[in-house]
Amino acid sequence: MRTIVMLFTRDLRVHDNPALAAASAHAEQVVPLFVLDPAIAAPSNRQRFLLEALDDLRKSLRDRGSDLLIRHGDPVAETVKVAQEFGATGIAMTEDYSAYARRRQERLRLECDQHRLALRTFPGVTIVPPGEVRPSTGGDHYKIFTPYHRAWQGRRWRELAQTPERLASPKLPRSQLKLLKPSPHWTGGETEALRRLADWRPKADSYADGHDDLAGDRTSRLSPYLHFGCLSPLMLATSGMPDAFVRQLCWRDFYHQALAAFPAMATKPFRPGALDVWPGDDSALEAWKAGETGVPIVDAGMRQLAGEGWMHNRARLITASYLTKTLGVDWRAGAAWFAELLVDADVANNFGNWQWVAGTGTDTKPYRKFSPARQAQRFDPAGAYVHQWAPDSGVDLPQMPGLF
Repeated sequence: MRTIVMLFTRDLRVHDNPALAAASAHAEQVVPLFVLDPAIAAPSNRQRFLLEALDDLRKSLRDRGSDLLIRHGDPVAETVKVAQEFGATGIAMTEDYSAYARRRQERLRLECDQHRLALRTFPGVTIVPPGEVRPSTGGDHYKIFTPYHRAWQGRRWRELAQTPERLASPKLPRSQLKLLKPSPHWTGGETEALRRLADWRPKADSYADGHDDLAGDRTSRLSPYLHFGCLSPLMLATSGMPDAFVRQLCWRDFYHQALAAFPAMATKPFRPGALDVWPGDDSALEAWKAGETGVPIVDAGMRQLAGEGWMHNRARLITASYLTKTLGVDWRAGAAWFAELLVDADVANNFGNWQWVAGTGTDTKPYRKFSPARQAQRFDPAGAYVHQWAPDSGVDLPQMPGLF
């Protein structure tokens, strides 16, 4: 009886999961597995979200006659051990692109070769996998978004993978999963992701006009579900979303292909020859982290980050520009703070965007600087966002618009 281990990583869903669909189609038995790696010290909000997503995935698999085996330890060693325990002939997993993920995949491939196990990787983290769209002028990736976007739009996307109705598995031991105290802002898992998508879909048509409205909060808030793979980006892109929203999904793919080509994106400038000298001091950084810079729109964004583990995208741009271009603080320090607090923190998007703002990354205008005053005038003209998150700014914004 042919058995395959389905190793879940950043694809915690049953819908449009090519690795799961292939394992279900080509094996008589599938062993769904997730390995909690103690080497990854995730902040509590992401750890909570992950555990809830795993619990939800386990319920979905049980509904299909299977279960989710959860192990703790080195993911490579535990995966090979599980394959041996169940007499599996192969392992299926979704390909990922961070330096950590690439090392894990390479180590697993070497171990599989030694133990005569077949390892197959599948798409699913992005819409267009890195490497499938290359510049006609040469090179292995695009460094500028606009030409990438054109090529990305012209690329034929894969078909959505079918969701298995039933999943045959050997008898699996029940895995213990200790959930953390629920968050008032986020519930992890595919079920919640699809519910939020259904709730937001009627509002999606106004995305192009309203996604920068700070107080209106008209973005989808689906980014954490994309990060953990609770939601398929391809399913989202092909579900009738407006072009402006699909363009944001393209930005997500763009940064993943940049990260795949430049694994050091979290520590080194992406753009060759970029100015990477930052005179800012620790006191400026600490005031920024605390939302106590004295600039209301910046402080509001930082306090939203601390309060929700999330920040409006326009506020991310404003706060990042202020830290790097006004305070002169190293972009790596700001990106690390975002990575500490954001529930949707993603290596490709977080560090790619920080480098774009800092002028060390993919921006064609590296000296671009966002004026907090002009940004507040445009995207929070009545001061409602500042009033919500930084009410102690001491400024009655609706009555004193001249301050902006």
